[in-house]
Amino acid sequence: MSIGEEVNLIYFAPEFTETSTIKRVRQFLDQGWKPLVLGFERGRYNCGYRPEWPHILLGRTRDNRYLQRLWTLVAALPALFRIRQRLAAAHLFYARNVDQLLLAIVSKLFNRDAALVYEILDVRPVLTGSGLFSRVLRHAERQCLKHVDLLVVSSPAFYRNYYEPVQGYRGRWFLLENKLYGSLTSVPASVRPATRVWRIGYFGLIRGEETLDLIARLAVRLRGKVEFVFSGVLTTVDAAQFEATLRRNPNMRYEGEYENPRDLARLYGSVDFTWALDLEHVDTNSRWLLPCRYYESGFFGVPCIAKKDFEIGTLIERHGVGWAVDEPLEEEMVTLFETLTPDAYERKRQALASMPRSAFVAGFDALKLSNLMRECLKMHIGLTAREEDAPETDVRRSERRVS
Repeated sequence: MSIGEEVNLIYFAPEFTETSTIKRVRQFLDQGWKPLVLGFERGRYNCGYRPEWPHILLGRTRDNRYLQRLWTLVAALPALFRIRQRLAAAHLFYARNVDQLLLAIVSKLFNRDAALVYEILDVRPVLTGSGLFSRVLRHAERQCLKHVDLLVVSSPAFYRNYYEPVQGYRGRWFLLENKLYGSLTSVPASVRPATRVWRIGYFGLIRGEETLDLIARLAVRLRGKVEFVFSGVLTTVDAAQFEATLRRNPNMRYEGEYENPRDLARLYGSVDFTWALDLEHVDTNSRWLLPCRYYESGFFGVPCIAKKDFEIGTLIERHGVGWAVDEPLEEEMVTLFETLTPDAYERKRQALASMPRSAFVAGFDALKLSNLMRECLKMHIGLTAREEDAPETDVRRSERRVS
């Protein structure tokens, strides 16, 4: 795509077709920014999507192949040099994840005046590990954070447990949860027949052998009472093992990939619960994150099941809109579904229905972020002629676009 038009924001994205990337760029556009997206392809899902905005492909990467990704970053440097004039003219750099932050820091060689925003949706295990590569990467991130004007996290636990105590970050930070965004219409959940088995949906990135093992054991013990429905993309789950597990358990089924947000109403309209229990990294990322599926299921009126004392479990318990299960997980979940009544379930669903739309859909959140980005910009360039090109921040205009 041509990038001849003026841009004032460079977005360093880990994956062009990722839902979070698409959502964030649309938020930028709705707030009046003119983004150029520099990113990569991973070929995981949504592969047929082509960005509607100016973009440049920097390379192709693979999940959890960090040394390969490091080499891809090095290979992307000539592309940055070729567009150095674009980089020099931008007002702000916005980087997702640590590898993109490294590219943004390099790009500041061409534009020292650009404000820098760093967004994190997951604190990956490679950042919290004890090995040499983890320590080196953590040190690199710590040094890069010295140049960051605003840290954006999707869960307060990321700041509370990692960026403040481990990385020593004391700068400005902003909580931007993984909420839905755009023109969405909720579909009231259908009344559940008392004779039907409970249906639990696991949608999105399906990951973690420990999680899959737990679900398989529950499927055996709760056969006739519970069905598990999967849809999305397998990540850290072995495909052959997953298929074998499905064959052994008729109350587990996989319905393929889906398009977000187009298919969300259909998916969540077909289940009674959303599985929001991640056992892949129970001491770090899994314990700290607030997953997208909480906001998706909440918007469509479906309660979540999560782990007690995890950030998501604490949130669910605080609002009384789902179930946070304690150890031993298997026994507690068996007890839950052997004793749960339709009336008790309905009370949770009514509590969920009483939550405001803003709990699940980003509107003013996107506006607040944009305003903070403008403040960061002013710190670098002051009130100059450049400000005339900065995005409009009329609250009423934002409300009209998001609603």
